[in-house]
Amino acid sequence: MAKLYFYYASMNAGKSTTLLQADFNYRERGMETMLFTAAVDDRFAHGTITSRIGLEAPATPFEGTTDLAACVADRLTRGPLACVLVDEAQFLSVAQVAQLAHICDVLNVPVLAYGLRTDFQGRLFEGSARLLAIADALIEIKSVCVCGRKATMNLRVDAEGRAIAEGAQTEIGGNDRYIALCRRHFSEALGT
Repeated sequence: MAKLYFYYASMNAGKSTTLLQADFNYRERGMETMLFTAAVDDRFAHGTITSRIGLEAPATPFEGTTDLAACVADRLTRGPLACVLVDEAQFLSVAQVAQLAHICDVLNVPVLAYGLRTDFQGRLFEGSARLLAIADALIEIKSVCVCGRKATMNLRVDAEGRAIAEGAQTEIGGNDRYIALCRRHFSEALGT
């Protein structure tokens, strides 16, 4: 039976790079894959998974209403899939995570989802929370805080580098907007 994997980490841990490496490994062996990425992430080219080290691959963009299981079922009519890979999985809805489980359990295609565990306030994203609850395997990709300890938190900063404690859960950005920190340094930056 196919499994649902959730690879989670803080910002800048290499989630997209790891996803693209997995995709490359399947394709190098002549196996077909299907890639999805969040349409809301507009930092790079639309419909493209791009890593900070310059790797990229085309992907199907998903929105909150996208039926991922239907997309995969349609793709299966043209031939087998070895794997489905989902970037920015924190932006999935609860229903879409159920669709990923359906892809594994009914369509028998493994799914590897990659995303943030928590937002800039240390709160779970909807997609991440559901993946943490139902995924067959949880794999943490580690990042490093400025102190050398494992970074588990995502600090949002303004243009001057000052910590931001309030705002919308989703604000797309990279190194200019977020810093991965250990819990201690995250709390100190927010004064909590």
